[in-house]
Parts: sequence; C-alpha cells; structure tokens
Amino acid sequence: MKPELLIKVGVPDYRRALAEAFTLIDYPPIGALPGPEMCRRARVLVTTGYAGASRSEMDALPALSLICCVGTGYENVDLAAARERGIVVVHGAGTNAGAVADHAFALLLAVMRDIPRFDASARRGDWRGALSPRPIPAGKRLGMIGMGGIGERVARRAVAFDMAVSYHTRTPRPDLPWRHFPSALALAEAVDCLIVAAPGGSQTYHMIDAPVLKALGPDGFLVNVGRGSIVDTAALVEALRAGTIAGAALDVFEDEPLIPEDLRAMPNIVMTPHVAAFAPEVQSTGASLLQRNIELFLSGQPVLTPVPELAARTIPVVGTGASSTDNAAAAV
Repeated sequence: MKPELLIKVGVPDYRRALAEAFTLIDYPPIGALPGPEMCRRARVLVTTGYAGASRSEMDALPALSLICCVGTGYENVDLAAARERGIVVVHGAGTNAGAVADHAFALLLAVMRDIPRFDASARRGDWRGALSPRPIPAGKRLGMIGMGGIGERVARRAVAFDMAVSYHTRTPRPDLPWRHFPSALALAEAVDCLIVAAPGGSQTYHMIDAPVLKALGPDGFLVNVGRGSIVDTAALVEALRAGTIAGAALDVFEDEPLIPEDLRAMPNIVMTPHVAAFAPEVQSTGASLLQRNIELFLSGQPVLTPVPELAARTIPVVGTGASSTDNAAAAV
C-alpha cells in the first residue's frame, strides 16, 4: 500500500509525479475535508507558500509530522506551531531560482521597452503609431530587494546587460561584489530600476510603499517577482496614475488570484499571473525534490531542504510527529 499524502496543490505535473509513489488525498481548498480517520492518521501535508498550513490545521491533524511546500515560499506556514509540535517543514529551495530570475528580467525588459503596446500597435497595422522611444537597461542602476538564490541570479543577469547592481537585505553579504543599502528607501533613491525578489510575511509587508515609490522617481521602474504583499497596491496604483514612477511589472499580487480593476486599467504596467516558475523544467525538478524529501523523512533520514528557521529539527523519529536534534548539523 502506498503512503498517503494530504495535498493542497492542484498543479497537474506535481500531482502526477507524486501519484506514482503515494496515495493523494485532496485537502481544502483543493477538496473536501477528509474523514476523521484520515485526519487522525495523516502524517504528511503537501502545500504551497500561499496556501500555507495554519495552527488550527495542524491541531486537526494529530499525527502530522511533515509539511512540504511546493516552491521556495513558505510564508503562510505557521512555523511557531510547527516548532511546538516538532513538525518538519521543507520547501523547494533552489528549484525555481533560475526560472524566476529569467522571468524577472523578461518583465523588466517588457515594461522598459513597452513590448505589449509595441506588439499591439504592430498587430493593429499602425506600425509605431504615436508611440515614443523607450529606454534600455544598459547603463542603468538596478536595485535588488532580496539577495537569495533568485536575487543573486537576477543581479548576474543585470551585469550581463551592463547594469550597475546594488541591493537591500537585512544583513549585507560580504561574499558579493555589489553595494548594500540599509533600507528599501535608501536603495530606491540610488537606482533606476527596482526588482523585488524577497519572501513574504510580516517583516516585508508593504516594504515598497509610497515613500519608496517616490524615491524611485518618474523615470524609475518596479518589478515584483517576490510576494504581492511586499508592495502596497494602493500606493502603486497612485504612483502609476500620477507618474510618480515610469512603470511597473508584476508577477505576484496581494490578493491572488484577484487583481484590482484600478491596477488592470493602468497603461504603464505589465502583468503575468504568477507564472515566473511555471516551467516544465522547474516542475520536474521540484516534483523530484518533493518526492525525495518525503521518502527520506518516512524512512527516518534527514530531509534535504528544511526551511532555515527549523533546520535543526529535521531528523524524524519514525512513527511520531517529533524530531530529534541529534546530529542535526548533518541535515543542513
């Protein structure tokens, strides 16, 4: 009999890969709440950073031992509750970084060069119509909010486009050659383009607000491939309407999948529906990592990609929801 997984993920490629080795039990919001016997014995929950796993969900699953997040994000998993229960939490660290970096730069080029409106003009047969010349990235100053796997890859792509790179993180990274700024505001004042590739959560909520957008300036461009909660949507709409910034490109939104009409009506924005990591190569790699983490955990071995906050609690005691900290360094 195949091990059972509760799953909140609707992506077909992940489900097909997991279904070969496990029995998938849909869990809200993907499906109805399983029966009490299934909830009593379920040990593994597969979710996403957006769907998360709340304290009340953990309380309703007394045998829950492992939470697996598809993709890098895990901002809506209650880590404090997981720590109290000894639940191991893993994510898809590194699986989507290259794809998201590629998409971030595609968005930057699209909004700077106004690709959607040039495309529409060509399709209408208007040639260039009344469209104006557009700036190029070469020689511009790029600021990164976040310098993890995605941010670093974006920065290296920017260097190849002859852009000067600087960044903001909570602490500087001395291994990198680029200038660090202590705040998002200070970074915005010093750059022409701002790309957000930071995790969501309370520490980054509305980090990009009206003062930051004003500091970026009327020739500045904003790109967000991190989390929608990082950008104050109302402030962004006003900045786009007033010409406070030149344009924006978003792959993530505050209340996904809903996008406010005011935002959709802006002519100086490019939007994609959270598809930066929506690539077959990423899904194949992510599904393999997810399956391997589950198999390792269920066999009593250290998982490969624990979330950093709980990295010391990654070795399961088979048959329980507890973890041992013995030899924890080997799991990091």
